[in-house]
Amino acid sequence: MDRKEREQRFDGILFSLAEQHPQGVLDLLQTIAGFLARKTDFFTGGEEGEWEKVLLNAFRKEGAQAIEAAREKKREREDLEKKRQEALKKKKQEEEAAQKSATITELTDEEAEKLQKEIDTKNKIDKTVEELSKPIGDEADPEDDEAEKGKLKPNAGNGCDLENYRWTQTLQEVELRVPFKNIANLKSRDVAVAITKKTLKVGLKNQPPVIDGELNAEIKIEDSLWTIDKNTIVVTFEKINQMSWWDRLIKTDPQISTRKINPEPSKLSDLDGETRSLVEKMMYDQRQKELGLPTSEDQKKQEILGKFMQQHPEMDFSKCKFN
Repeated sequence: MDRKEREQRFDGILFSLAEQHPQGVLDLLQTIAGFLARKTDFFTGGEEGEWEKVLLNAFRKEGAQAIEAAREKKREREDLEKKRQEALKKKKQEEEAAQKSATITELTDEEAEKLQKEIDTKNKIDKTVEELSKPIGDEADPEDDEAEKGKLKPNAGNGCDLENYRWTQTLQEVELRVPFKNIANLKSRDVAVAITKKTLKVGLKNQPPVIDGELNAEIKIEDSLWTIDKNTIVVTFEKINQMSWWDRLIKTDPQISTRKINPEPSKLSDLDGETRSLVEKMMYDQRQKELGLPTSEDQKKQEILGKFMQQHPEMDFSKCKFN
């Protein structure tokens, strides 16, 4: 049985087993070790100390793969961001070149149909444009909205800084940081973390948890992980619904105003190719209007008109008015 088949067969069982060990990983390992001691000859079937070698080899192998997977995921994000920046730069250069070009091209029937389809689709993606291209709440002042009264302003990471922990978010992920200032060098054996699809518990063993409650929304438990950064527990997980902002981490937390969230432009990279193209076109048109310049549609109309005037030099257009 290869690694993938093993994961598909046993992950569900192990997740269920892990959920029944709220004290954390060490508690789970203790149960597994007890089973091996009572029901197998794992500790006694080989030469003295051989079981330790087997255990260390297995954990070192899995640990190395986990670290490499985390690094690969980070590299993929960095590569995606680099490609996004390069694409935006290339698009900007192409737009600048197109504005400088005096070449007039004829709009084919196929291009005209595509343009009309884009115009018809525009209203369907206005909401996405609002979320991805400008701060939420530009058209309404949250201070004047009764529903917004008492809500906190998001921190720089679009989350919230609370007394005992801090969390940030993108449309896809949430990162939680729980510091313990009185502990100089926090160890994994001191930590108690329990993550389910709907709940989260974080704290130190034999102490009341810092966080223990129902999450704002469901998460992908298979993509959740926690690490230690000096004296801070860092928990990251992916949202299931990746098109909405959380207004709190735990349902008992104070709410933040999602209208005041400032999405990062990089979120455009998460759209599919066709939608992203439409969004970028609309953002370009908006910039053109602000500068008093023709939009992409105006430019195409001017090109068509110019072509028509070239083909009919006998006609006098001097007294014509064009909108």
